[in-house]
Amino acid sequence: MSQIKSKQDSLFLWLHRLLDLTIPVIVMIELSILKHSVTHDRYIIAGLISGLAITTIAQMNGTYTEWRGRSIFASFRKIVSSWILSWLLVVSLAFVIKISDSFSREVWILWLFITPSLLMTYRIIIRSTLSKLRKQGIGQRNVLIIGAGHVGAQLAKNFIAHPWMGFNVIGFLDDDIAKHNTQQENKPVVGPISDALYYATKFKVSEVYICLPKSAEDLVKDIFNTLTDSTLIVKYVPDFFSFNLMHSEIEVYQGIPVISVYDTPLSSYTNLIIKRIEDIFLSVIILLIISPIMLLIAIGVKLTSPGPIFYKQTRITESNRPFKMLKFRSMPINTDKYQVVWGNSDKKINTNFGKFIRKTSLDELPQFINVLKGDMSIVGPRPERDVFVKEFKNKIPRYMQKHMIKAGITGLAQVNGFRGDTCLKSRIEYDLQYISTWSISLDIKIILLTIVRIFRDSSAN
Repeated sequence: MSQIKSKQDSLFLWLHRLLDLTIPVIVMIELSILKHSVTHDRYIIAGLISGLAITTIAQMNGTYTEWRGRSIFASFRKIVSSWILSWLLVVSLAFVIKISDSFSREVWILWLFITPSLLMTYRIIIRSTLSKLRKQGIGQRNVLIIGAGHVGAQLAKNFIAHPWMGFNVIGFLDDDIAKHNTQQENKPVVGPISDALYYATKFKVSEVYICLPKSAEDLVKDIFNTLTDSTLIVKYVPDFFSFNLMHSEIEVYQGIPVISVYDTPLSSYTNLIIKRIEDIFLSVIILLIISPIMLLIAIGVKLTSPGPIFYKQTRITESNRPFKMLKFRSMPINTDKYQVVWGNSDKKINTNFGKFIRKTSLDELPQFINVLKGDMSIVGPRPERDVFVKEFKNKIPRYMQKHMIKAGITGLAQVNGFRGDTCLKSRIEYDLQYISTWSISLDIKIILLTIVRIFRDSSAN
């Protein structure tokens, strides 16, 4: 279900903020004492800066909003990404003001890994404690769901599956007589909607959730009018299933609810900065490692075929922006100058050395330079040529949405087997899934799967 941002912060949110603020400081002080036997002011200041930074960044990226309705793993992703950015901020600041040499490198590294471990551990403890208390009936709220359809059933299923949230589903109300005295998710359909106040009073209900389709607009208004005379908390759950909006979010702008139909976590400046830092950091390391290989390939291209070492091709990236993608040239010069054909890579004319570097994907190594320049990302939808973008956007639904983010060297489609001359529609589906669910952990998973696939394909060849 979508996350509806609450206006009120609970005690637990302030507890989260306090612990997120203090844990980095305490860990830094303890590590500095272990390393130097005493702590120094610079370590305390670094810890305080990081504590302030992580709480600020976590607030910005929504870590503290609606934590009740978020999975523990989603919370982990948010707090870990906030911590990594905070850590990089403190380390970068130390380099800029030229005091990095006064810090222990060992302390830096241990601090990087121990802090998020503790941040995640206390969250598990809090949720586990709440779950045990609420299973015993402590702090639970009785809720009544109006509408025994798929939306109401899904809501009840979520409440039942996550007892730590503290919602006890009493049952359903529905005007479909055939559903009366039946059960949804092991909860009874107790009666008609018109008896909402009666059942709410009978079962000491605190909250009522209205889960009716858009076609029942008049009935929903009647329910609102009926429940106006009560002190019940009433919430309306839109039918996201009808519009395929299950990954959407509801935000509130000055009291007006707005649904994000097509959106991405990378629309957040914080997440964009995190992903850019990830790209710069990894591309620099990778380019340093592969530079000898790139030099050998460059020599091989030059010795086996006249012409330039690099092949530059116009591709489309974020916001439909063209850029020159770099590859090691595998074809004789001017091979595709007069005829541009999508796919059929096996039938394209390549030099003997070019066949080798294409088969092993070594021709794509210069794209890490594109990443460093900011034209591409390491992980993202594969960029397509401008001429094909114009063709495909009219043939494939939602094709242009792949350009909501930067193009990538590898992606979710590639690690799922859709690389090269494969089903374009399936590739787009994976691209859109990646765009709507992006996280650092997903990027790392795709990078690792790409490495495994490269070695596996090389072994097969």
